[in-house]
Amino acid sequence: MSLHRPRFSWFSPFSWFSRFSWRVAVACWLACGWLAIPAEAHSADGFTLFLPSGSEQRLLVVRAQPASDRVTLETVRVLDLGFRGRTITADAKHRLLYVSGEQGKDGHNAAVVPLDEAGLPQASKPVSLDRAYSSLSTDRAGRFLLGCNYMAGAVDVFPLDADGFPGKRIHGRDEGRKYAHCVLPSPDNRFVYIPYVKEMNALYQYGFDPATGALTPLDPLDVGPPADSGPRHLVYHPRLPLVYFSEEQSLGVSIYRRAEDGRLSLWQRSRAVPADAPGSGLSSSDIVITPDGRHLYAGIRGHEHAYDFIACYSVGDDGSLAARGLVPADKIPWGMVVSPDGRHLAATGAESATLMVYAIAADGSLTRAATLPIDKGITDIVAR
Repeated sequence: MSLHRPRFSWFSPFSWFSRFSWRVAVACWLACGWLAIPAEAHSADGFTLFLPSGSEQRLLVVRAQPASDRVTLETVRVLDLGFRGRTITADAKHRLLYVSGEQGKDGHNAAVVPLDEAGLPQASKPVSLDRAYSSLSTDRAGRFLLGCNYMAGAVDVFPLDADGFPGKRIHGRDEGRKYAHCVLPSPDNRFVYIPYVKEMNALYQYGFDPATGALTPLDPLDVGPPADSGPRHLVYHPRLPLVYFSEEQSLGVSIYRRAEDGRLSLWQRSRAVPADAPGSGLSSSDIVITPDGRHLYAGIRGHEHAYDFIACYSVGDDGSLAARGLVPADKIPWGMVVSPDGRHLAATGAESATLMVYAIAADGSLTRAATLPIDKGITDIVAR
């Protein structure tokens, strides 16, 4: 969702200019600060990035303004959360952000952040959820908040009231398997898939009831991903019944077909790194796809090597992938997001403490357009 400028329905520039010359009008604008357009209202061509800090108890709000082949980045707001943030998601229905993280001194481990008409956050509203979550999402109707916990491997479902605030957990699943990494309902709001990394190496599939929020295991529950692949994060093709998973351990992307009954079947795999890449000390992170479904990107993290990249893929008309090489990134690229118009990719360097923004060319190639120092340990990001 793009950022909206405030509308001043009570002010008509034509009636103003009919009474005063343009010079007098400008002088009055300068003299009366309350008539001036707020500094935070920007051109609709730009976009806003929201970054929960993993090292500080705050939410960073960064405005990105493209200009020619460059992008200007400006931190326009810093919001106190009261806890260290880890993951974030947006709910367009209620114009809210949800942030989860470590428990703060006041006992809260999450926050609901309302956005104003300009798309900028107001004071956060602290809430307490059952756990800290490696991934958060709302269902497609904005009726439920879903979260998966990494160490417990559990998935929780919270109802959202009329204002979008979560109530007590009403549904969930705990299959006794650690390292759950992502939860995101399918585009038709009928299914949920939970990938598990490392030695757990699983992919659980559930039916989702959009009326009650209940999760029902499909048969089989575990799709059975390839050995040592470690499905981590997922994205859906915008038009085709396909699901793409970044492979944390195998450093590639796997594509699954999604049947009408929600069951997944492995279709294709595409490796991100060349054969001469280090055999250990690397892992894949986030995965994103452009709104037109033509380009896909995944992060490669060099934990033990100077090997940090964004892997680029082109997406065929049938949804198949063709690897297009690696683009250098700052240390440990983690959270990633595509701008609402599909023209830019933003990524966080969790160890380098930088925000990277790349311009996406028509052929999907990336060019670094801006870099901004941010807090260390930021692993998730949302764009509006």
